Amino acid sequence: QVQLVESGGGLVQAGGSLRLSCAASGRAFSNYAMGWFRQTPGKEREFVATFNWPGTSTYSADSVKGRFTISRDNAKNTVYLQMISLKPEDSAVYYCAAGRFRRPPAVRSRDYDYWGQGTQVTVSS
Repeated sequence: QVQLVESGGGLVQAGGSLRLSCAASGRAFSNYAMGWFRQTPGKEREFVATFNWPGTSTYSADSVKGRFTISRDNAKNTVYLQMISLKPEDSAVYYCAAGRFRRPPAVRSRDYDYWGQGTQVTVSS
C-alpha cells in the first residue's frame, strides 16, 4: 500500500512558477513509476509527466514540455513537479500517482494504482 500526499498548489499569475511536491509513504518507493496528472471540472484526468523505466529519464505531455519538469528524490520518498511559465490553461487539480514502470511510459490513469488527494493550481491571466 502506498499513500500519497500532494502539496504546493496555489494561486499564481500567468508567467509565474510553482513547485508541487508529493510525499509517499510505504516501502520500495524507487520501484514505482511516479506520475503527475491534472483534471478540470467536466474533463477527464490528463497525463502531465512520468518517468521512463528505470526512473532515470522522464516523459512529459506535449502541452507542458519545456515548462514542467518532473523529478524525484528516492531518499525522501518524494516526487516533484516544477512548473514555470504557467498559463491560465494550466489551472487544474493536480494529482500525484504511483504505479508500475511500463514500456512505453504509463500515460493512462488506469496504469496507476495509487493516487493522492490532489492540489489545486490556479493561474490568473
